[in-house]
Amino acid sequence: MSVTINAHQLGRLIDKVRGHIGDEYVEVLHGIRLDVDATHLYAVASDRYTIAASRYRLNHDDKNGETFARTIPAAWLKPLREWLDAQEGNLTVTIGAETGRLVFVTPRTEMRVPVTDNLEFPDWRALLRGVAANIPTIYAFPIVDSRMLARWADAGDALRVRITTDHKAFMVFGKDFIGAQAPKRYTGVGPCEDETFEQALELWPSIFADSDEVADMDADMPAEEKPRYEAASTIPDMVESLLQQTLRSTSDLLGAPSKDAGAIASYATAGVNAWSAYRFLAALHQADPRLAAQTVAELGEELDAGDFSENAWDIAKAAGHDPQKWSDDYEAHLKRLAEKRTVEQPAA
Repeated sequence: MSVTINAHQLGRLIDKVRGHIGDEYVEVLHGIRLDVDATHLYAVASDRYTIAASRYRLNHDDKNGETFARTIPAAWLKPLREWLDAQEGNLTVTIGAETGRLVFVTPRTEMRVPVTDNLEFPDWRALLRGVAANIPTIYAFPIVDSRMLARWADAGDALRVRITTDHKAFMVFGKDFIGAQAPKRYTGVGPCEDETFEQALELWPSIFADSDEVADMDADMPAEEKPRYEAASTIPDMVESLLQQTLRSTSDLLGAPSKDAGAIASYATAGVNAWSAYRFLAALHQADPRLAAQTVAELGEELDAGDFSENAWDIAKAAGHDPQKWSDDYEAHLKRLAEKRTVEQPAA
């Protein structure tokens, strides 16, 4: 019984649910469950109040047709993550279930994690189906434990939330991620158990009772005033910039004089590069949103610093290329274009 996944994806699979692990007083929940079905490898964790599952789609040849599920004990998660971080991200990891252990094997090394084969884990699929079956009400106003909301931070930077009723768990959906969180029970202090939304508004009369004037958070909040020369440092700003550059370059290309080969080449190159950068950013964001955000922020700093050309020269040399030859060839190309334009210009 075995499946394969690369080291980076396995690390992400674990990280997405790690914050939901139960404590040592509930042994069956004190770890992360690796669960394999006909199509996916899942990592599942629960602390009784939240449950989270991330998944990785298996290729056709990634498994031998058998399903298996084992729980990685919490004490082994840190050494396992350190072992994964020591591998190259694209290195293939084969996960096998043997008697009394999970075996993680790469072409270079392996790690064996002791597990309890017969340790039962709650039927997480049935639990999520139960939450999904709850019928929503228009007056839902549940109490939420704010401390638990932070546990969803590693699931991605954009999540959908489904709220049904005051006394039932809400659901969370992300990219290859699903989860649920139970509502907080009334403890005798804080918001009243049967307090409604309207009653909560009445507790703030100076805000909600004195005026009928309303504003919209999307339209009426002040926008950032960034210098025009400042590079994008967030994913939304970078996406907007790249798509805008793609469309602008396409428009410039269509409007360029047919005889101006230099302008046509410049517009085409700018559009191709902007679209390529967008596609790479979208792929990186899907694989690792945190790494994508970090990369965009660092890129913004590099562009604002303005020394990326020197860095590119050094990187090219370190990679065994000859950037001086590239420069000489390009200068020769520009010279030939200038001579060609001189010859083609009609005599005055």
